[in-house]
Amino acid sequence: MNELEKTKPLPYNIKEKSEKQAAYRSLIRAELADELFDKIQNIIVVEKRYRETTFSAKDLAKELKTNTRYISAVINSRFNMNFSCLLNEYRIKEALHRMIDKRYTNETIEEISAAVGFSNRQSFYAAFYRIMGETPNNYRKRHLYKKQ
Repeated sequence: MNELEKTKPLPYNIKEKSEKQAAYRSLIRAELADELFDKIQNIIVVEKRYRETTFSAKDLAKELKTNTRYISAVINSRFNMNFSCLLNEYRIKEALHRMIDKRYTNETIEEISAAVGFSNRQSFYAAFYRIMGETPNNYRKRHLYKKQ
C-alpha cells in the first residue's frame, strides 16, 4: 500500500477489520459446532432468512435453542466472519444476481436492496462496496453493458 492509499479515507465509512480473540470460541465441542453449522446454513442459506431485515443472531440462537455466543463462535470459526458479515455476503450475492438478471431489470437498486434484506440504502451501498470494491450502480451498468 503506498502513502496516498494510506491517507485516503475509505468510502461509505468502511473501517478496517480488526481481529479479536475470544476464549469461548475454542471451548465449543466439535460435534456441537458441526451440528450448529449445519443448522445455521439451513436457516440462513436454504430458508433465505438473510432476506429478513430484522433477523438477528439473537433470533437465530432462540430458534436453535442455544445462545448467541455459540452462534458467534460457530460462524466465526466455520465461515471466518461475524454474523452480520455472513448475512451481508448472502444478501450481496443475491443482489448481484438480481442486478443483471433480465427478470429484475425494472427493479431499482433500492428495490433490490430491500428485497435481499437491507434495511436502508446506506448499509447496502457500504456492504456492496466493501465486498465488490465498486458501487452497485457501476456494477449493474458494467454488466448490463457487457450483455448487449
